Amino acid sequence: MNRSFRKYTIGIILLTSTIVCAQSGSSQKEQDHNPLFPGWYADPEGAVFDDTYWVFPTFSDDYDKQLHFDAFSSKDLVNWQKHERILDTTQIKWLRQALWAPSIIKKNGDYYLFFGANDIQRPGRDSYDPNNDINHYGGIGVAVAQSPSGPYKDYLGKPLISDFYNDAQPIDQFVFKDTDGTHYFFYGGWSHCNLGKLNDDFTGFIPWEDGSLFKEITPEGYVEGPFMFMRNGIYYFMWSEGSWGDGSYKVAYSMSDKATGPYERIGTVLETKEGDIATGAGHHSVIKKPGTDDYIMVYHRRPIPNMDRDHRVVCMDKMEFNADGTIKPVKITHKGVMEHPIKTH
Repeated sequence: MNRSFRKYTIGIILLTSTIVCAQSGSSQKEQDHNPLFPGWYADPEGAVFDDTYWVFPTFSDDYDKQLHFDAFSSKDLVNWQKHERILDTTQIKWLRQALWAPSIIKKNGDYYLFFGANDIQRPGRDSYDPNNDINHYGGIGVAVAQSPSGPYKDYLGKPLISDFYNDAQPIDQFVFKDTDGTHYFFYGGWSHCNLGKLNDDFTGFIPWEDGSLFKEITPEGYVEGPFMFMRNGIYYFMWSEGSWGDGSYKVAYSMSDKATGPYERIGTVLETKEGDIATGAGHHSVIKKPGTDDYIMVYHRRPIPNMDRDHRVVCMDKMEFNADGTIKPVKITHKGVMEHPIKTH
């Protein structure tokens, strides 16, 4: 072999190796789907409407900058489209501070978006300011639209819940439609969780048998972020524990044969530990892939390194079950979940 041909051959081999390595690296990078989309977001609620996956998160920034909601849609869980400012404070006249933790449900062709606003306080709390009426006006609001992407408008012109019941701060709501058509309303901060029943037009609540609007169902360890789903006739009630501002944040769950409980803590299903790829995983929701028994946990976490409390990102990882129906601990990953278009017939 002459020298020039040998140099040419080696060059081709090196070039081919470089291309293969680059392609391999690119392929590996393409398989990493967490976080789902760019930007700082938290408290994600996942949903499926028709043939589309949706995520409705909090815009995660300094409190006084959390003035709008964006939404994200996907046909396959991998490629996400951003829908900007589906709701902002200019549409809610009584909303004077931040809004966060959206929750959505479809009813009679309309989409109802529930949210917490103004971080309502009351006398006796450290952050209460008697000279600032923002501290004691606000609560949980609701907006409505004819499409998941909005635009949304204020539904009631006032909060749906603005008072304190059972010492639960009116934040972090979740609406669950039971098999009999009842819309149960879970909510509550300050380590108290309440349960109510929405009336037919979502303007208020149907009293319980004892005349109360809300019954407390707080399980051990509950802090905030309630969520419910149903699988194989079992009601799974889930919530966040720890402090949302640090690495102690995590998700726990319980199981019951009816939506109203009672609920006893079974264990932790999502948490971050030393050496993990992120910290502070929590405030989640769950998506079932249509037509399957596959479930996904949608949650927020803080990437490492990260020195900003509000720098949170939205991620998805698979959630699996044991033979007895209990939930296996969710492993947080960079990979996330794989492409899964919804089949239509």
